[in-house]
Order: sequence, then C-alpha cells, then structure tokens
Amino acid sequence: MAMEQGITFDQVVARGCGMDVHKETVVATVSGSGIKTETRTFNTYTNDLHKMSAWLKEFGVTHIAMESTGVYWKPIFNILEEYFEILLVNARHIKHVPGHKTDKKDSKWIAKLLLSGLLKSSFIPPRNIRELRDLFRYRRKLVSQATAERNRFEKILQDANFKLSTVITDIFGVTGTKLIDALLEDNNDFDQLIDLCHGKIKSKADQLREALVGKLTDHHKFMLRTLRKSLGHIEDLLGEIDQQIDQQAKDYAVELELLQTIPGVQRLGSLALLSEIGADMSKFPNEHHLASWAGMSPGSNESAGKKKVVGSPLGTRI
Repeated sequence: MAMEQGITFDQVVARGCGMDVHKETVVATVSGSGIKTETRTFNTYTNDLHKMSAWLKEFGVTHIAMESTGVYWKPIFNILEEYFEILLVNARHIKHVPGHKTDKKDSKWIAKLLLSGLLKSSFIPPRNIRELRDLFRYRRKLVSQATAERNRFEKILQDANFKLSTVITDIFGVTGTKLIDALLEDNNDFDQLIDLCHGKIKSKADQLREALVGKLTDHHKFMLRTLRKSLGHIEDLLGEIDQQIDQQAKDYAVELELLQTIPGVQRLGSLALLSEIGADMSKFPNEHHLASWAGMSPGSNESAGKKKVVGSPLGTRI
C-alpha cells in the first residue's frame, strides 16, 4: 500500500470513481477534489445499482472507470451510462498495487489512475449499435447452426447409400427437395423420380439412376424428417432476425450504401461492419487504431536486435 501512497500524478479529473466489478458485487471507490476518499461495496442487483448511482451523484462524480471483466460490466454500464462518463478499461492495461491483492486496493488504484487521466477507454458503441451487434452476431450463430444441420442431413443420406449430392448441386433446392420427399414416401420408381427433375439433371439420367440406389431405414427417415424440422425452425428464426436487423439499421441507410461501394462488400458485409464498429469513426484516431482494435495489426516485440513473432491481439470485444 505504501507504493500506492508514494506515487503522485497530476490531477485531470476533478471527481471520479474506480470500480472493481464482479459477478455479484461491485467495489466502488470515490475520490477527488474536496471529498474524502471512500470505498463501498454494492450488490449487482438493479435496485442496488440505482443506489450506487445516487451515491455517486451525492459526491459529484463525473467520471467512472471499470475493468472490462467478462460481461459483468454490462448491467452496470447500462444503469450508469446516462449520468456519467464511463471508461471501460482493459484489465491488462491496469497495474495493480503491489502486495496483497484486495478488491478495495484495486478500486482505489483504478480511481487514482482515472483522476490522473492515465486510463484509456475501450471502444463502446452507442446502445442502438450494441443492439444491432447482438442481432447480427446471433444471426451468424443461426447460419452456422443451419450449415451444421445441412451437413448432418447429407451425412444421413450418405449413410443410406444415396449419392444425390454428386449429381445435384443443392440437395435442398426445389429438385432435391422433391426427390427426397419421394424417397421418404418409399417411391423408388426411377421414371417417376426423373420426372421430378429439371432439364439439366435429366441430362444426367444414368448418373442419377445410380445415385438414387440406396436404402432408407426407419431410423434414416426419422432423422431426415427431424433435421428438416430443425432447419425449418432455424430458417423461421433467421427471417425474424433479418426483419429486426432491417428495423434496427433503417437509420443508417446512407452509411450502409457507402460501405457497399467497397469492392466485395455487399449488404450483409456492410451490416457486419456497421454492427461491429458503428458509424462514428471519430472514436478511432486513424485507420491504424481501427486495425489494431480489430486484431488485424500485430504488436511489435524486439529485444537485443531480434524481432519475435507476435500474434494478432484479440482486443476488447464488447
């Protein structure tokens, strides 16, 4: 603790609060001009967070600094962002007080660094962009799930000795769906099956005849029907998510149009960019900072004239 008392910095923030955030509690230390340093511990229930907000207002606190600990900072940020300027700080950038580690020491040290203007806040987009980001990331998960289900579906067909994918590019297209429907109904009449196909596939009649020779067991049929239901459910969810994304992004039509002028960037790509970095580029001093934040600009590690390979940083993903 002596180390902390022995370090002095010029004061930049008049009154601030350092927070050490945990799942169930948050330790807050207020400090600054004209007030006595005080530390209190609050629960992370919403009512307690409102009490903490009122407590901070009593001290005239204007700035808050907290570590970006998992997702535990989010409910606190949501309650306090309307009233205070909040710096979400990467824990690796804060040097804790030497000696026995305690939550009180952590919060006091964060408060001291905050008052001295020595903390750099992580990028936190506005609420509407954060909501768009949640939607788009969930959409990405759903697309991944749909791909996994399609792969399982193909695996079941292969297990039943059907080689449809060697003849039909998309077994989930119109022709593939009709053929599989017929197979599920035990229709193995090739003349009837070939009538379900469009012209290009009919030209591969001999190859298709071989691909349609297999045996669907009751287990295969159950799995195929179950996977279809799962895919249908995921596709319905994707439709709802897409509608919500369009609603959320309607205020950024100009920005989305500009992003699509980048070669190779179409609507989904522009939505991905907008949802991750927002529309306000003043948050990044230049393109190099943006590349670094995105983890595309590896750091530099040189010692004794030798450069060591450095992996791309993960950065702080909010």
